[in-house]
Amino acid sequence: MADETPNPPPPAVAPPPSDGHLSLAAAVAADKEEESQPPPPEPAPAAAVVTVTVTESESTAKEEEEEGSLSQPPPVKEELPPPPPPPAAVEVKTTSTQEQEVVSAAAVAVAVPPVESEKPTKQIPHSVVSFKEESNLLSDLSDSERRALQELRQLVQEALDTKQFTQKQEGQAEENKEEEREGEISIWGIPLLKDDRSDVILLKFLRARDFKVRDSLLMIKNTIQWRKQFGIDALVNEDLGDEWDKVVFMHGYDREGHPVCYNVYGEFQNKELYAKAFADEEKRDNFLKWRVQFLEKGIRKLDFYPPGVSTLFQVFINVPWWYLAFYAIINPFLTQRTKSKFVFAGPSKSAETLFKYISPEQVPVQYGGLSVDYCDCNPDFSISDPATEVTVKPATKQTVEIIVYEKCILTWELRVVGWEVSYGAEFVPNAEGAYTVNIQKATKKAPSDEPVVSHTYKVDELGKILLTVDNPTSKKKKLIYRFKIKSFLD
Repeated sequence: MADETPNPPPPAVAPPPSDGHLSLAAAVAADKEEESQPPPPEPAPAAAVVTVTVTESESTAKEEEEEGSLSQPPPVKEELPPPPPPPAAVEVKTTSTQEQEVVSAAAVAVAVPPVESEKPTKQIPHSVVSFKEESNLLSDLSDSERRALQELRQLVQEALDTKQFTQKQEGQAEENKEEEREGEISIWGIPLLKDDRSDVILLKFLRARDFKVRDSLLMIKNTIQWRKQFGIDALVNEDLGDEWDKVVFMHGYDREGHPVCYNVYGEFQNKELYAKAFADEEKRDNFLKWRVQFLEKGIRKLDFYPPGVSTLFQVFINVPWWYLAFYAIINPFLTQRTKSKFVFAGPSKSAETLFKYISPEQVPVQYGGLSVDYCDCNPDFSISDPATEVTVKPATKQTVEIIVYEKCILTWELRVVGWEVSYGAEFVPNAEGAYTVNIQKATKKAPSDEPVVSHTYKVDELGKILLTVDNPTSKKKKLIYRFKIKSFLD
């Protein structure tokens, strides 16, 4: 993500038709104002009715082997406290999954270069430190930061009193007269110096200019002028259609509660869609207006009070090769704070990188997660139902053991990112001499298969369900699963 600079975005420049991607200017424009929405509601806890155990053993087959032998660790079983007394008749036991680094307010640029790119992984830069969002609480600011904020407040008040923000440049259209008469100036729908939300906005400008107060004030003035020239307040209410909804869309939240905005530049490989956006100057202007409107609407949903989230989590999909090349050129001139906002990942690491910042149930299915589009129907699970991640090591078999303590209906969904594994499911009754029920015969899953499998099984006797993933390859795999329990009475 670009430096946290509330400056207006530059005009978009259409990229050459040969690569079918957004221009860098448009990409920067889309990322200049990074804000967020209120955090999602906490999901209601499910009734405990099962035990979950994840065990690991040696794979039964090997399709690919690295040089030398792969040593196999013994099966691991980590037990949590026993289940509570009825009616909660379930406990959950699981081995530890891969530890996730939780980082807020970083832009993840998921770089999936065109197929014809040569050795793309060598061109992908890496961040040394991930960006950590600063606190906006006054009590958390240093003495020098508080002094800078107070000084900027005073300068903004003087500018409001002397109408410095409303001075028109030559040729500027008459607008916002009521606002000017009242002496009220707003940014992102928030009046300056009216309440605590204003401090959050001022801190954004201060941080963008390393707490240089005069530079921050100039930046505020330039931003306000640009917003008036672009007609932002009127633009918000215009009907610009929805034909770009697959190019830029909001979906879910990151692990810190920031709303996630996906910028899918690969959609412009569709020549018809590309022509609608960039065929001539009028179309380019319309697309830019739509993109700015989309961002502005998202920002205006925020409350901006200091304890809350005040940034957007931007994800860039299929950025063109020249974007990475340009970043490599400007990288030496960027501050460490700005560099830390960028995280790049090649095709094989895209899902793994996203999961460091966004839980799998919040990530769209097409990018490795479990969340379907809001317009699609998934009656069993929603974006608020948490999923579990397990790393399946090379040449190992991973078994998820769900021990059922009472009769119920169990529904689960599961995926292994990229598949290339075998998956099977069975129910093993507790009763001596009872037969094992084969729910899903072990089947090899290819990358082209359906990304998510789901099953529902009516458990009418006590026992356990075994979900088995056999990874014969020499690569680590990411297993994601979740389940729900329903009573027979439901």
